[in-house]
Amino acid sequence: MRRVSKSRKYVASKLSKTNAIVKDERLRIHVPETRPLSSSSLRELLHKYGMVYVKPVSGMHGNGVVRVEHLPDSSSRQPYCYHYKRELRTFRSYQEMSDSLLKLAGRRPYLVQRGIRLLKHNGRMFDIRVMVQRNPSGHWETTGIIGRVAEVGKVVTNYHNGGAPTPLNALLSPKIGEARTAAIAQSLASIGRRAAAALSRTYPGIDTIGVDVGLDQRYRPWIIEVNTSPDHYLFKHLKDRRSFRRILRYARALGRI
Repeated sequence: MRRVSKSRKYVASKLSKTNAIVKDERLRIHVPETRPLSSSSLRELLHKYGMVYVKPVSGMHGNGVVRVEHLPDSSSRQPYCYHYKRELRTFRSYQEMSDSLLKLAGRRPYLVQRGIRLLKHNGRMFDIRVMVQRNPSGHWETTGIIGRVAEVGKVVTNYHNGGAPTPLNALLSPKIGEARTAAIAQSLASIGRRAAAALSRTYPGIDTIGVDVGLDQRYRPWIIEVNTSPDHYLFKHLKDRRSFRRILRYARALGRI
């Protein structure tokens, strides 16, 4: 098995990062159940949750992500489906769907993760990127929070896959008001710092992370994944430039740019 350097700044494997952060009991409740992809793990999680996401273990920018659903109460004769890129494929049986999906994955390692039905903005789902960096004192600091709204017809929110950067206030305040939005922002900042601390206990070389958090219909936060090479320039889309300038200042000090 390939040895992983724990002093590295970058960790590609989503499974490795998930395994590191779930060691923190307070974070574990925010992490959707995640396993290596196999026919049995796909069957178990899909029938348990009704929707799952299948992702490359080491993928980037949302490439290769598939949303899989089982609709047992549907009147359709094809109760299994998956959504890949802009295409929706439907199947009469689990076996047909599983065979097609595993063929799509090929020999590349994938994971299967409980699907969270995210909040939507103008009919498009969104998640939230939380930027966390080591500050000049060496402590973890949440330096930016921004929403990412999926392109119409897509199941991923990544900027490089058509996602639109959007201020958190614009996404939440019309629904729940500014006070509750501010409270959620504080919670997200705390989750980001805690995730960074948990990850750095396994990989002490980490100095920057982007935590992708989804909010479900009850506004409960879920850590979808953690990126150790997050895009600093995503935050230039915020009207308040102070956050972006701080992110760049820290990134230069850390040798990231």
